Amino acid sequence: MGLESVGDLAIHVILSKLGAQDTARVACVSKRFCSSASDDTLWINHCFHELALTQPLDHLGNPLSSFKECYQAWRGAFVMYPWSLVKRVKRCWDKIKTWLTNNFPEAEATLCKGATEADIQELENVLKVKLPLPSRILYRFHNGQEIAKADPETTTYGSSLGLIGGYSFYSHLVNVYLLPIRQIILETKQTRRHLSFLRRSKYVLVAASSTYSRKLFFLSCTNGQLYVGTRDLLTEGDIIPCVPHDLINLHQELNISEQQDAMLLWLEEHGRRLEHGFIKLHDKGNGKSINLFPEEPPLCSMAVTNGVKVRASALVIPELIDLQDDLEKYLFAYSIRLSLEPQGCTINGMSFSSCQLHWRHWIIRANDIVISDVNGEAVIGQYPLLRPGAQEFVYQSRMHLPTPSGSIEGSFTFIPGRLADPKGDPFLATVARFPLQLPDYIF
Repeated sequence: MGLESVGDLAIHVILSKLGAQDTARVACVSKRFCSSASDDTLWINHCFHELALTQPLDHLGNPLSSFKECYQAWRGAFVMYPWSLVKRVKRCWDKIKTWLTNNFPEAEATLCKGATEADIQELENVLKVKLPLPSRILYRFHNGQEIAKADPETTTYGSSLGLIGGYSFYSHLVNVYLLPIRQIILETKQTRRHLSFLRRSKYVLVAASSTYSRKLFFLSCTNGQLYVGTRDLLTEGDIIPCVPHDLINLHQELNISEQQDAMLLWLEEHGRRLEHGFIKLHDKGNGKSINLFPEEPPLCSMAVTNGVKVRASALVIPELIDLQDDLEKYLFAYSIRLSLEPQGCTINGMSFSSCQLHWRHWIIRANDIVISDVNGEAVIGQYPLLRPGAQEFVYQSRMHLPTPSGSIEGSFTFIPGRLADPKGDPFLATVARFPLQLPDYIF
């Protein structure tokens, strides 16, 4: 087309309209085009639009001399994988890491650098599995978490820095970590000694908590699904899928670049929930942690009555589900958060600067059938006193259901002032109905 006679500025404008691969092809035409196509401003755009990079860093975070070298390093590091899938995995990790950097840098610091192909090959050789393609790429970016152990004599982790997070109620405390490859090998081998079905069906343990009632997540290298263990983890019938089955297309051979396994979908959904505030960071004094109780509708209800705000949500506790028990098969934990609006509580036109809880009333349903109507004093033995501007009073409890879905609603009775010094008549604060349900995604 006579481009050799075109000015350098025009060539630059033309090249700026091309993608990275076409820019590289143009560089092969002549020395002049090679020089023009090597202009780093072109590669700055390619690195930003394809990889969201604003600095020339390789996939391990090491600085490079130019953006062109950076792009070449990325393509070389992942040459054996579909590039569109590599970009998708990077977006997934970027979303999670951005949230961690801004909100929970202590947990972000526990993320390991990416595993090598040799690391992944060792896992596959030792455990005699073939990791799904998306999971391989996930580990190439970050090889799980490096967490200090609570007890050097055990293989369990002991802090609240789990990337997946957790919850607590009564004495039950759970916080889930992504395991690094060496820990996957060790713990999968140990678990297989007791659960032979894991070996037969090619499961690997990829995430776990650090409590006696351990919460264990198994990735199936056969169908790409992620499963969580229930209370009596003995057979394949005692695990529950964590991601909707119809989203997984591990064996979609005609379009390998669009493959997605449950591990990738799981982490993408987790990042979305963190980014949108659906779940949040809690600091209870003994350490920060990601709290899995939903904080936003539709799974979190909110009602304000006479100045008292009540927020309520629940989640399933898979590690305590008993799939053999028809009456108390599903266990749900719920979180109630109580606070007083800045104007205090208002009853019959009169305002009060404090109120204290006295009584609770719960209506509990399995599906749409009322199975319990509970009245009682206090909550978990406490009578919280609410004041404007004070920190939310938060408590957790639990509830068994025979069905995978249900709901709770009810009310609290408050006394204006204090129980020992009432300033007015008792009043009710509504607890809007909130769902108990086995979700599509389990964390």
